[in-house]
Amino acid sequence: MIIFIAICAFIATLLGGLFALRLKDKLHLILGFSAGAVIAVAFFDLLPESLDLGKGFYSNSTLITITAIGFLVYLVLDRVVFLHAHAHDDIDDHGSHEHEVESKRGILGASSLSVHSFLDGLAIGLAFQVSSAVGIIVTIAVLTHDFSDGINTVNMILKNNGGRPKAFRWLITDAIAPVLGVVSTFFFTVSAQGLAIIIALFAGFFLYIGASDLIPESHHAHPKLMTTMMTVLGAGVLYVAINLIG
Repeated sequence: MIIFIAICAFIATLLGGLFALRLKDKLHLILGFSAGAVIAVAFFDLLPESLDLGKGFYSNSTLITITAIGFLVYLVLDRVVFLHAHAHDDIDDHGSHEHEVESKRGILGASSLSVHSFLDGLAIGLAFQVSSAVGIIVTIAVLTHDFSDGINTVNMILKNNGGRPKAFRWLITDAIAPVLGVVSTFFFTVSAQGLAIIIALFAGFFLYIGASDLIPESHHAHPKLMTTMMTVLGAGVLYVAINLIG
């Protein structure tokens, strides 16, 4: 049964990404939706889950601080590691360098989302170690936002000057990730306190991706009313889905 669930997670992620690829001409609207969805996952799914898992091990303020550290770590990776060479660029090669920087940013975002998908699979496997009932509840929650994960992964590549083939390769990576996460739990377990720290960090990563990357990009050179409405819709859809599952 658990292998079947892993396959369902693969399909849900893949369908979300294919949806984004098909509607590339409406990318700004999809980016707006993705921004709201990513931020909603951080606030309404990852952070509460981290606080719940860490109960008895860490204070709420400690885990929220770790989320802030995750945000700042991602900021450093984005601003310093990938953008530090701007001041040394010549005008002639500025365009090619900018393309390379954006490509790396896309890879950073897509890889973060893929690791998150791996953790989703890990959560499913660990939940089934507790009981079948808990496993099914967690599975429903994961499948609910796997579709959105596929959309977000494709968008991270497309918006950073990545082509459709590259976006599709990262989509496959993201779709396989939860399957690997599930399978990995056959060989080891992760303590609740360890998982709480990891999830808190990824909440910070996702807040940065949504607020500092996806939202500004979705508004660039496009009507802000529609993209803002899509951002609110993305957050609302994920909020309702997560709370219905909860």
